[in-house]
Amino acid sequence: MTPIPLNDETAALARRLVWFEPPEQALADPVRFLAYAFARATHEDMNILRRYLTEADFREALLKAPPGIIDPRSWCYWHVRLGQYPAPAMPERKFG
Repeated sequence: MTPIPLNDETAALARRLVWFEPPEQALADPVRFLAYAFARATHEDMNILRRYLTEADFREALLKAPPGIIDPRSWCYWHVRLGQYPAPAMPERKFG
């Protein structure tokens, strides 16, 4: 997975999408950050991320997405968008 650089553009995006933690922390884990982007980003936000990441990065992030971040509608949309139809079952949280 390609790291997402911290710059003015990505920091602003991180502040909007993962508002509850500093941009440096949000961008440190690209897979987790992209999970939030899949659920919350606008088309323009995703265009910014496409400048730094490849389609393979997007597919990897979707494959490794942590549970509880991406909503069902976004989960299906991004699988179709990235050529993975039908979408597999969403990741589930495991307790105990």
